[in-house]
Amino acid sequence: MRIETTPIQGVAIIRIEPHTDERGFFARSFDKAAFAEAGLDTELVQANISFNERAGTLRGMHYQLPVAPEAKLVRCTRGALLDQIVDVRPDSPTYLQHVSVELTADNHVALYVPPMFAHGFITLVDETEATYNVSAPYTPGVERGLRHDDPDLGLSWPVPVAVISDKDASWPLLAENGGKAPS
Repeated sequence: MRIETTPIQGVAIIRIEPHTDERGFFARSFDKAAFAEAGLDTELVQANISFNERAGTLRGMHYQLPVAPEAKLVRCTRGALLDQIVDVRPDSPTYLQHVSVELTADNHVALYVPPMFAHGFITLVDETEATYNVSAPYTPGVERGLRHDDPDLGLSWPVPVAVISDKDASWPLLAENGGKAPS
């Protein structure tokens, strides 16, 4: 397993290092000691699965406030998706900057999402499944979100949005909140 840093502090791309033979391959996808050495949260308390029927399904952009911070380790286990995260840490030098990573069942890449990053993805093919290992349980009262199409974020989605929840479509624009992420 290789942990690759990104230009935004705390964000990491996890690449497996498969050991192959006639059966297929075996690889580590999480290693508590390696994550700790890289400065990543090693507390994973919940595992979630997101199955999406149609290409163009958009989920996000979600985060939880600091009273219940949530780091995520996201991997695509079926199909393909584009995962995007936005830094919403108020005092960060990379505030509102984003990282985009294509996660597919074939590339086996995972994205480590630190706390206080808005997270979302769009499916690139039908019947796409993602797994999330998270460091804190979902806490509805402290969930916030950003609009996927907020012009101030400059996010680019490679396929048109075909399916989105009412909640995700109605997050406020940054301009409606003084140019800041909701807190």
